[in-house]
Amino acid sequence: MSRAISGCTSSHKPSGLRRDLTLEGRRLKMESPAAGVLPAAGCGLRRLVKVSISRVFAGSGGGVPRAQVKSTRRAKASPSPPASAAVNLLPDGRWTSVFRRTLRTWFDGARRDLPWRKNRDPYRVWLSEIMLQQTQVAAVIGYFERFTRAFPTVADLAGASEHDVLRLWEGLGYYRRARQLHKAAQTIVAEHGGVFPSRPDAVRNLPGIGRYTAGAILSIAFNQQEPILEANTVRLLSRLSAYRGDPLAREGQQLLWEFAEHLVPAHEPGLFNQALMELGALVCTPRNPKCEACPAAKLCPTRRLGLQAEIPRPKAKRSFEAVREAALLLSRADGKFLIVQSAEGERWGGLWDFPRYAVDAEQSAAAIVELQAKLKATVGLDAEIGDLRTTLKHGVTRFRITLAAYEATLLGGRLKLQGFAAARWVREGELAAFPLNVTARKLAQLIVKGKSTT
Repeated sequence: MSRAISGCTSSHKPSGLRRDLTLEGRRLKMESPAAGVLPAAGCGLRRLVKVSISRVFAGSGGGVPRAQVKSTRRAKASPSPPASAAVNLLPDGRWTSVFRRTLRTWFDGARRDLPWRKNRDPYRVWLSEIMLQQTQVAAVIGYFERFTRAFPTVADLAGASEHDVLRLWEGLGYYRRARQLHKAAQTIVAEHGGVFPSRPDAVRNLPGIGRYTAGAILSIAFNQQEPILEANTVRLLSRLSAYRGDPLAREGQQLLWEFAEHLVPAHEPGLFNQALMELGALVCTPRNPKCEACPAAKLCPTRRLGLQAEIPRPKAKRSFEAVREAALLLSRADGKFLIVQSAEGERWGGLWDFPRYAVDAEQSAAAIVELQAKLKATVGLDAEIGDLRTTLKHGVTRFRITLAAYEATLLGGRLKLQGFAAARWVREGELAAFPLNVTARKLAQLIVKGKSTT
């Protein structure tokens, strides 16, 4: 395979180029982004020419994919191509075979004993993959076990209330996942008789299931030759191909998906995909990867080049916006507290919270007047706002929120809703039954325990 880097009018024949471009005694066979653009050799005009770059193996064990040039003529070095330049990440068959075999041997001894690996039940595979999205394994284990005890089958999940689903999901974050999981379970019951579908198109049409999740379910549960690409494998495959572009950009995603498709074997693809994720999670970590313990160390061009800190390309630093908010612990004469449900599409949609508002005023007195006005406008109630009970700091996406929680006492008014999905007056002991967002749960615990929190 070859790519024209620049024009060359020389009549030099390809056979000469093959003689000039050698690689530790082996002929170059295919292109590889691991080496970038090679300098021209044998063109006669000292210009860049069409070159072939190959992944080859040093030593009998499969070795490091590399592309080095020995030339009989001097040539000008070419700068690296831009990230958008067309590249091909696919290694040759021997590299692929060695990598598959090495990875499988390593996984046989290194795989973690995780609850969703007890069997290949597609419901459990699906549930684990949804929970693991943007969430660490250690955080998921307890949630997975509680969730499957409460909803052991798809039918059980479909028949549950959203309230109960969200309560069990509380604290795991990204609550839209839970609502889509619930909707997908209802779809499976309504359209597939309660049996998880095995057709790729049917799986991909379920709410909340994208290409990666579908690939994981189909390969692990149904042994179908489907690739996967998630955070761990993006990092791993970027390093195994020495891809220096942005792996999250459109081109990077396309190239890495092609690489993943090329690697996944027909035999036990689910085990292979799990091994890929395990290697990325345990060894090929974002910072300070454990290259000395990596079974693919001799196959990795990034390690050979010493570019572990540069590949994959670091994400641009996110800028955060500071936000000030206030929550009202509003109680009435009978001791009940007002909680409100966030509307669909809002932050924490479907979850419950104490009335919470953004605060613009800088001074305390002005902030209290502002809060009284916003409470009246959104729930129709008048209140006396008392002492500051606590201040919590937390982050949501790009926001860094400072939340001041005030005690408040109902003075009057008629309950109405503007901007909230629902509102309820509840006793302290009833707060535990409601799915609350993280800070609301902390405030609920503060009410019950009567202690300050920071």
